[in-house]
Amino acid sequence: MRRLSAIFVFMCVVAVAAAHEPMYIVNGEVMSTIEHIPHEDIESIDVLPADEEAVARWGQAASDGVYVVTLRYDTPARFLAEGISNFTDYLAKHISWDADMPAARVSMRLTVDAQGVVVIGEVLQSTSRQFFKRVSKAVAEAPRWTPAMRDGEPVESIHLVNIQLPVGKQLSIEPGVIFR
Repeated sequence: MRRLSAIFVFMCVVAVAAAHEPMYIVNGEVMSTIEHIPHEDIESIDVLPADEEAVARWGQAASDGVYVVTLRYDTPARFLAEGISNFTDYLAKHISWDADMPAARVSMRLTVDAQGVVVIGEVLQSTSRQFFKRVSKAVAEAPRWTPAMRDGEPVESIHLVNIQLPVGKQLSIEPGVIFR
């Protein structure tokens, strides 16, 4: 009986914690979360207390506090080419990497400049030099994006791309030594 009551108490705590979510205002729009926003795109975050002024301005939803998030842009950069709006899908279509080749992955930050040109900013992971060269070539040959906009002007934006080919094939784990 004691175990059952502990589980019940835990479930109640989780339910209460979930019910107390702050309100997020992103560039003037109410959002349920900001987890999907890359940290590079956030210019500032102001934390407002859960007081009468916040509730009067934004309603009862602000009773657990308000996070006012200002992004570096008003409209995010968009990619659309050949009917494909996901840049990773576009790259996968334009990289020759046969199904019998070993799985390879590249993770990188891309910069989309104010003219919509994409440039590789930082390589976070690359498991194959050959695959990275093919990804780099596909990025360089990709059509321009529609750049992010801020106050009616195009601005630079940063995007994270993770691509692994062949799709569905597991990366091999190389043996290593762990030093402690």
